[in-house]
Amino acid sequence: MPVARYPRPTREDLAAAGDRTIPDVIAPGLDVLFVGINPGLWSAATGWHFARPGNRFWPALHRGGFTPRLLHPAEQDRLPGYGLGVTNVVARASARADELTAAELVAGVRILAGKVERYRPRWVAVVGVTAYRIGFVRPKATFGRQPEPLGGSRVWVLPNPSGLNAHFTPETLGAAFAELHAAVRAEP
Repeated sequence: MPVARYPRPTREDLAAAGDRTIPDVIAPGLDVLFVGINPGLWSAATGWHFARPGNRFWPALHRGGFTPRLLHPAEQDRLPGYGLGVTNVVARASARADELTAAELVAGVRILAGKVERYRPRWVAVVGVTAYRIGFVRPKATFGRQPEPLGGSRVWVLPNPSGLNAHFTPETLGAAFAELHAAVRAEP
C-alpha cells in the first residue's frame, strides 16, 4: 500500500500561523478527550492536532492501544469513531508552550471545564504535567489518575508527547498511554 503524502507547511505558512486556533475534534460521550497544551505553529498551519513531525502523540496513541493502526494527523477526524477526541488548554498557537502565561493556562482550564460539562467524556487526559500543574493549580500533581474530577469526568495526566520532551522515549510514552487505556477499559 503506498504511503499517502501530505503537504508540508512552508516557512511563510508557519510564520503566519502564530495566534491562530484550530477546531476541536470532539463529540458527546467520548471515552477519552485528550487535551494538548496549545497548538504549535505546524498544527495551526495545517489544522491538525499534534501535527509537527517528531511529535509522538499519534505513535503513542497507537502503541497505547487506542487506535488499531498509526494514524496521520490529517486523519484526526477518525478519532470520534474510536471514542476519542482532542482539544487544547489554550486555543492560540505559539512556537513553544513556554510562551503561554500562567493566567492563560488557568483561563484555558475554565474553558475546558465548560467543554467537558457539555460533551461529557468519561476521561479527560491532559498531555503535559507542567501545564496541568499550572492550569489546574495543582503544583504537586504527578502523572496518572488525578483525585479531582473535571466537570464530572475522571482526569489523567500523561507526559507531553513533544519531541522536545527527551525524558520519555517512544516506548515509555506508549506505555504511559497504555496505562490510561487499561484504566479506561477497566472503569466503564
